[in-house]
Amino acid sequence: MVRTSFQARIASVLILLLLVVIGALYFAVQAATNASIRTQAREQLDVGTAMFGQLLDMHARQLKDAVQVLTTDFGFREAVASDDEATIRSALLNQGARINAGVVMMFNMDGKLTANTLAPLSAARAEQINAQLSGQGQSFLMPFDGSIYLLVQATVSAPLPIARLVMGFAIDDSFARELNQLTHLDLTLTGSMEGQPDVRVSTLDDMPMIRFEGDSGEVLHGGEPFLVQRLVLASGDGFRVQALLQRSLEEARNSIAALNQKILLIAMAALVASLVGALLLARSLSRPIRRLADAADRVGKGDYDVPLALDRADELGSLAKAFQGMQHGIAERERQLAYNALHDSLTGLPNRNLALERLGSAISADRHIALLYLGIGNFRTVSESCEAGGGDRVVQQLVNRLQVALRPRDSMARLVGDEFVLLLEGSDVDSAVATADRIQQLSMKPFKVDNVDLALDCRIGIAAYPTDGSTPEELLRRAAIAMQDAGHHAGRIQVYESGRDIALQRQVQLIRDLRRAAQQDELLLHYQPKLDLRDRTKIQAEGLLRWQHPQLGMISPGEFIPLAERTGSIQLLSAWVIEEGVRQLQHWRTLGFSVQLSLNISTEDLLDTELPARVGELLAHHDVPGSQLTFEITESGVMLNPTVALQVLHGLREKDICLSVDDFGTGYSSLTQLKRMPVQELKIDQAFIRDLHETSEDAMIVRSTIEMSHSLGLTVVAEGVELQRSLDLLERWNCDSVQGYLISRPLPVQAFEAWMQRPSSSPNSLVH
Repeated sequence: MVRTSFQARIASVLILLLLVVIGALYFAVQAATNASIRTQAREQLDVGTAMFGQLLDMHARQLKDAVQVLTTDFGFREAVASDDEATIRSALLNQGARINAGVVMMFNMDGKLTANTLAPLSAARAEQINAQLSGQGQSFLMPFDGSIYLLVQATVSAPLPIARLVMGFAIDDSFARELNQLTHLDLTLTGSMEGQPDVRVSTLDDMPMIRFEGDSGEVLHGGEPFLVQRLVLASGDGFRVQALLQRSLEEARNSIAALNQKILLIAMAALVASLVGALLLARSLSRPIRRLADAADRVGKGDYDVPLALDRADELGSLAKAFQGMQHGIAERERQLAYNALHDSLTGLPNRNLALERLGSAISADRHIALLYLGIGNFRTVSESCEAGGGDRVVQQLVNRLQVALRPRDSMARLVGDEFVLLLEGSDVDSAVATADRIQQLSMKPFKVDNVDLALDCRIGIAAYPTDGSTPEELLRRAAIAMQDAGHHAGRIQVYESGRDIALQRQVQLIRDLRRAAQQDELLLHYQPKLDLRDRTKIQAEGLLRWQHPQLGMISPGEFIPLAERTGSIQLLSAWVIEEGVRQLQHWRTLGFSVQLSLNISTEDLLDTELPARVGELLAHHDVPGSQLTFEITESGVMLNPTVALQVLHGLREKDICLSVDDFGTGYSSLTQLKRMPVQELKIDQAFIRDLHETSEDAMIVRSTIEMSHSLGLTVVAEGVELQRSLDLLERWNCDSVQGYLISRPLPVQAFEAWMQRPSSSPNSLVH
């Protein structure tokens, strides 16, 4: 693609505009000139018409005077009265020659031609001329004898009228040339009379008598335009005389040809001057712009020291100054961005990128280096305990303390809000542990923020090169794993143990795969039977979630349930469990079994106000009564947000769903809080049941819990029953239901259906 330069575009636009303006001006002048020529030509025609009439009138007056002189001459009247033809003819010839008349005729009162200076006229022609005399005025035009004559008539009286004298002036080429000299107009006269050939007189030899509509118009003759004015000079019975006054437009144009040439030369000179000016203007604009573009290109490549100064006082000079200011501003911001890209904005410490770079440099140089990965376990709680910005001030104080424990060659970086890494150059694991211990002692001292003493729970993970990794990312990841493990130790310091990242990778895979487990049909429910000690024919069970991973096999709930709670996937699992449990209840109803099924719901479910409506829709869709369903909740789940949790629980009770408090005795709720919850059942945690015997401390707790629950109108379920003596004690203390391996392990659905069909008359049949 061809690219046109800015200078060429400016020059092209200016040149085009100048061409349009000058061309429009030139053609406008030409149009005005042509219009003026036509106007002047029409005016000349009007003037020529008037002069033509005046010229005819002048000749008519001359003829009238000559006729009057002759008709008043006594001798001529005597000659006419005495019919003296010789005298009459001599007088007519003399008078006609004196005024240069073309014809002199005399008719008697009977209309007979008695004298004539022309060649003899036929009797018919003489009669035709005489017939027109009475119908015309004193002067008129008439064609005959191959010419057009201006005729003037007068009566010869002695004293009565005795004859009619007619004198005529021939309208010939000399008359037309005379008019042309006076008016610069061309004249064409035509006359026609019956029985005679047409007569034509013209200053244009080859100009025909053109026919057109109206009295004026424009015609072409020989390719040349003419403006024409038509005049009908005379008409009568059998004859007609008309004139065409013509003005050549080409001659009028030629008269101003010199002016047109001057106008054209002026236009061309203006165009050339304008073109030169346009090119100079385009050049004056494009040069500084090209300099700005070159400078911008170098700035784009990272060269911010480009000198740019235009010695101009116009807008381009202002643009250059603004560009230079922008250049300096970009350079400063890029330096700041480069610094920010490698440093933490709050503490000024290196960030993760710079820490990895320094760690990579040490590894490339094969220098021993140890990493201390420090995390603050209670940072969120500390931040919420302070006023706005208090958490940032705590971090700043911690950084100041950590700097004290570092040697000059060591460095520290802030990875995220509450995580730091310390790079100990030339240190092994033992010296790193010693440094971590000093840091731990420094961090245990209270931090004072807003007059409040705060304690930080700092956890430190340690990894060293080359023993724990050979790349910066690997070392940092393993130090982070060690920091997480440190949270489970009292000293809060942990050295990385080989193989721990494999376990972490398994967790990452489980977290990733857990979200699609339901869609991939990898989830299933096992059912652990519950024994009703008052009515052993009742069928009760707890639905327990299981995950059959396609690569890792059966995953224990104790492994994936905490991961789901931590990553927000627990509600997806709860939704699947509830829907699968209700569907299974419908299936068992078709088989004739009425099962009371218990399902666990999570803390997040208790904060979902839409849960009762969704469960109600499921029960209605599968035609399962809500009384067959029991939801097990934890005390801690209710206490997280009691207002919302109680709203959800009451909504579930409206669906006739039974509510059970799971793991009772391990939480922190009071009996007052328990009374506020719309529950119907308590489930004693297996920690109190597994080793239950009559003389144990747990016996008093279990027995008191059963009695208290009954006094509150609640039923009691004991889980974790594995020994017969435990079952006997619970039955003696009036426990309502029991659950545990003594009764049955959790069973797949087919095995549970077989368990439901067992004979229930023998006590031995209770144990699976």
